[in-house]
Amino acid sequence: MGQDVRSPRGPRCIALVGPFQSGKTSLLEAILARTGAIRTAGSVDAGTTVGDASNEARHHKMSVGLTAATTSFMGDSYTFIDCPGSVEFANDMRAALPAVDAAVVVCEADEKKLPQLQIILRELEELNIPRFLFLNKIDRANKRIRETLATLQPASCVPLVLRQIPIWNGDLIEGFVDLALERAFVYREHKASEVIALEGGNLDREKEARFSMLEKLADHDDALMEQLLDDIQPPRDAVFDDLARELREGLICPVLLGSAARENGVLRLMKALRHESPGVAETARRFGVTSPKDMLGYVFKTVHLQHGGKLSLTRLLAGHLDDAAVMQSSSGESGKVSGILSVSCAHDTKRAAADVGDTVALGKLDTIKTGDTLSNGKTTPVALIKVEPTSPVLSMSIAANDRKDDVKLGQALLRLNEEDPSLTMVQNARTHDTVLWGQGEMHLRVALERLRDRFGVNVKSHPPVIGYQETIRKPVTQRGRHKKQSGGHGQFGDVVLEIKPLLRGEGFKFEEKVVGGAVPRNYIGAVEEGVVDGLTRGPLGFPVIDLQVTLMDGSYHSVDSSDLAFRTAARVGLTEGLPQCQPVLLEPIHTVEIVCPTDATAKINAILSARRGQILGFDTREGWPGWDCVRAMMPEAEIGELIVELRSATAGAGSFTRQFDHMAEVTGRAADQIIAAHRAAA
Repeated sequence: MGQDVRSPRGPRCIALVGPFQSGKTSLLEAILARTGAIRTAGSVDAGTTVGDASNEARHHKMSVGLTAATTSFMGDSYTFIDCPGSVEFANDMRAALPAVDAAVVVCEADEKKLPQLQIILRELEELNIPRFLFLNKIDRANKRIRETLATLQPASCVPLVLRQIPIWNGDLIEGFVDLALERAFVYREHKASEVIALEGGNLDREKEARFSMLEKLADHDDALMEQLLDDIQPPRDAVFDDLARELREGLICPVLLGSAARENGVLRLMKALRHESPGVAETARRFGVTSPKDMLGYVFKTVHLQHGGKLSLTRLLAGHLDDAAVMQSSSGESGKVSGILSVSCAHDTKRAAADVGDTVALGKLDTIKTGDTLSNGKTTPVALIKVEPTSPVLSMSIAANDRKDDVKLGQALLRLNEEDPSLTMVQNARTHDTVLWGQGEMHLRVALERLRDRFGVNVKSHPPVIGYQETIRKPVTQRGRHKKQSGGHGQFGDVVLEIKPLLRGEGFKFEEKVVGGAVPRNYIGAVEEGVVDGLTRGPLGFPVIDLQVTLMDGSYHSVDSSDLAFRTAARVGLTEGLPQCQPVLLEPIHTVEIVCPTDATAKINAILSARRGQILGFDTREGWPGWDCVRAMMPEAEIGELIVELRSATAGAGSFTRQFDHMAEVTGRAADQIIAAHRAAA
């Protein structure tokens, strides 16, 4: 497998990705333990892992943010980025992937997780990131490896190529055969595997499986194809060269076996990464970086420490960086580095400098954001890549329990958004509520826990206010008078308003048809302002839209009339006139587009129908075999918890986007219930 000499590819950065609960954090523990970075591997269940060390991750026994840890193997430096598997926390993975040289996709032989696996592989394929598949929990396997591979293949756009086959002892797997090395190994728990003789049935299976591997490699190597046709065994070095080249060119995805919990298969994985994965030079070329003069880096994660300030996790793609260097960012901001740290879970260590390939944390770059490209040159660097957060799917209105914490809450939310741009805040202009948007129920729950535990802000939450409005069906003409005498100058304003409905979507129009100076021109603007005031809350309790108000007539007093008096008279006229116009409740309707595995489409249609959704149609999802795209019209009130049901019906893989379409009338009991609930809450 080549000599153990230091790799010329420099420090490498490897992502650990995969479906939820596939064993990524356990694999990171096993890698750190087998390479000597930690004494023993910790356990997720026991809460003793060096990764997932946050209170939220320990409490929920799942990754809720990425973990970066650096170790060395055979003289080479590797930084592993353990990415969350849940789709709700996928933004960390999506932001980190551009920085890595290769990815290890951790999965298991579970058909239910196939859609999640496909989502992750698609991200890697679109970014042209070389990837290995690590088939974890092999000690629990209950079916043959070829069946498992046939199950997993639809998730990948390129062939999954077996690098190893298991050695069975009855119904249990006790080791593996490396098809490239042509050697057999028996697992030893928490120890290196032991080489055994390759003979008997294992030898026969190895020859068959190796030939199948070589056939797939030969699809992209004419010389190898000729050797196979002539029944010539290719040189082992040539096989390894083909495996490395086709991996880096994204033509194949090699499959390795193991059990992270038992530390089985870890050294084979590390050797494959060492000899076959590309280095930072290839990653820089993938970005389009060619021979830059200055240091160039990509910020893939922002972290706010409770007492240590802000850290920007950065991969150096070119050049050399010294502490205290002044950095320019692609967003036009600049900052001075205050500390360079090696990343190793919660045990970061300070260093004087960083070189190309290193993955480090840069201190106190307060104006630098996740996704920025950094340079220590004099000019603003061009952004190497732009990662857009996924559209949010669930929201809640939040407020500090104690009003004196309002400013503290605002600052904490800004920091949370810096750490996770897929978590966003919107200020509702009508209700003045702060609405927190996220990727799902757990995403928002963890955000509230972080606000409490890390930033010391306790918040209360409630479902966001639905954007109900009202309109009118019947025109009326109404007089509005405001007369007040209280010594000195009084107040007098008198208007006659014609109120009539407009077509849906036409909004609000104001006109005036006053003749003979009944209302002086200088008060017309005040009348319109008064009408607008009256539209903020109609007789049903909601903002009024789609109507026209025309000032027809009125009267004034040469001394007592004023802008305020006419504004008040207009508001009185509108408020008294609207109840006579047959007001009707309107609810917002959105176009919803759901993507889901095909076998869940029937469930999705049933969910939509139960939520008053009008299904517009569905089609196969373009470029995604085994997936459908369902389109529907849905009331905003029914979308609130839609994602919870959707994720439940699709094993966590489905999602949706929505866009406001129109306002629709609500009548009968449904309208009465909405109005009554609104009045009770007021």
